[in-house]
Amino acid sequence: MANLDHLALLKAGAVTWVEWRKQNPQVELDLSTANLQGENLRGANLQGVNLSKVDLSYALLVRTNLMDANLSSANLSHTKLIEANLSRVNFSLAKLSHAVLSNADLSKANLIGADLSESNLQGAVITDANLIGTDLRDAYLKYADLGAAQLIRSNLSFANLIETNFIGADLSEANLYEAEMMKAHLYKANLHKANLAKAHLGGAYLFRANLTEANLIEADLSWTNLRGANLGGANLGGANLRGTNLHGANLNGANLTGAIMPDGSRVDE
Repeated sequence: MANLDHLALLKAGAVTWVEWRKQNPQVELDLSTANLQGENLRGANLQGVNLSKVDLSYALLVRTNLMDANLSSANLSHTKLIEANLSRVNFSLAKLSHAVLSNADLSKANLIGADLSESNLQGAVITDANLIGTDLRDAYLKYADLGAAQLIRSNLSFANLIETNFIGADLSEANLYEAEMMKAHLYKANLHKANLAKAHLGGAYLFRANLTEANLIEADLSWTNLRGANLGGANLGGANLRGTNLHGANLNGANLTGAIMPDGSRVDE
């Protein structure tokens, strides 16, 4: 439950809040369950604050510092978090659908089970973050950095992942159905048993990626770099591999029925 004194200080305005925080750096702030819907907290220092189950929907949090804050089960749908510092924030089970997080810092954040469907994460830094089971359907992640992120069983269907960085990321069993992944960087990414059916991967960099048992039915892999990739047991039925670099790739047990090969020939049905 929110501390009413802390809530009153926050609502008193930015100057009052900043001065009080400077004078009381040791106080653990509790704003949990508070109704802050639509509040203007632009640039506020909310570092380390307990905001679990808070309602911040439609709030303005541009360039706000929320580092190490607890926002588990919070409602941040339609919230503007542009360029916010969200490093190491606990967003587990939080609602962030339609939120704008462009160029935000989400490095090492906990987003397990969070709803980020239709959110805007363009250019966001999400390195080393935990997104296991996160809902990112229709999310906009163009140019985002998800290097070394945990995306196991996450839902990225129909997401815009153009030129997104997934170097060393774990996308095993992730749903990437019809995702836009042109020119994405997936060096050494783990896509074991991932669903990439009808995904658009033209020009993507998949050097040494693990695609074992992945579903790549009708995926566009034209001009991708799959050199040294492991495609053992993958389903590439009807996939477009025109111009693809498969040098050193493992295709043992892969289904290539109906696939267009690098030279433009089609594997017989």
